[in-house]
Amino acid sequence: MPDRILLSVSEGEGKRALVTGLRGFTGQYVARELAAAGYRVFGTALSSEHAIADVFQLDLCDRAAVGAMVDQVQPDVVVHLAGVAFVAQANAEPFYRINVVATRNLLEALASARHRASSVLLASSANIYGNADVALIDENVAPAPANDYAVSKLAMEYMARLWMDRLPIIIARPFNYSGRGQGENFLLPKIVAHFRRGEPAIELGNLAIARDFSDVRMVAASYRRLLAANAAGQTFNICSRRSNTLAEVIDSLSSIAGYRIEVRVNPAFVRANDVLSLTGDNAKLAGVIGAIEPIALADTLRWMYQA
Repeated sequence: MPDRILLSVSEGEGKRALVTGLRGFTGQYVARELAAAGYRVFGTALSSEHAIADVFQLDLCDRAAVGAMVDQVQPDVVVHLAGVAFVAQANAEPFYRINVVATRNLLEALASARHRASSVLLASSANIYGNADVALIDENVAPAPANDYAVSKLAMEYMARLWMDRLPIIIARPFNYSGRGQGENFLLPKIVAHFRRGEPAIELGNLAIARDFSDVRMVAASYRRLLAANAAGQTFNICSRRSNTLAEVIDSLSSIAGYRIEVRVNPAFVRANDVLSLTGDNAKLAGVIGAIEPIALADTLRWMYQA
């Protein structure tokens, strides 16, 4: 997928979009998608510097500040991305404070706004499925969260149900995704960075773990298309419908970089509650937004490697 986004600006012309967590990894791509579609993009961040949007520097756990921000923006569409995204973070408290309390503050403010938003997309996570014993995980698979991050995201989903009679809420459950700009504390950027530096060896965890890896640009495009669809009250997997093991990722990057890296399994990186396999079914998503064209993982890895 080329970096330039070709869209009709009529989709968002004259409309205001609010993206929480705008300066985060996903936020920058969602902001670009929405701006290219004609929206005026507003955002929240912990710092106010950003080139393409009106950014409010605030803590979403500050209920009054969130209310004042929403009252000023009066958004037509909302993409709520702000939250703690690193699953292995040792301190679990921020998961619940930000993923649940901050989300509730936002929904309360939106429900009280003078102008009613047409779509409010909440980014949950496919981690809520846990170790699902099915080949393809669709939205009907029962949640079985296996870590605090997943529990906090599922709690957010249940809390959001309290507002669905007042707000057009869409729940998105993205599976793993990556791209340029993601921190090296995440798996794929860590591996790519080792190859870019020409490191002779890398320490990883369980090489048999398989993930449905998507490109962040596809995820951002899916979010935008869901905002424009008649999808309120529904939950959607955001995924590619295929998975790759870490061993396959290493093989792909070896071909891109032109050398083999020594892989050392570090027991400290093998977690007892690791979700072994996550492969999503995106049929419901495609049925609402139209055909999905996943970017091949090798192309995403090459794009990241050549950054």
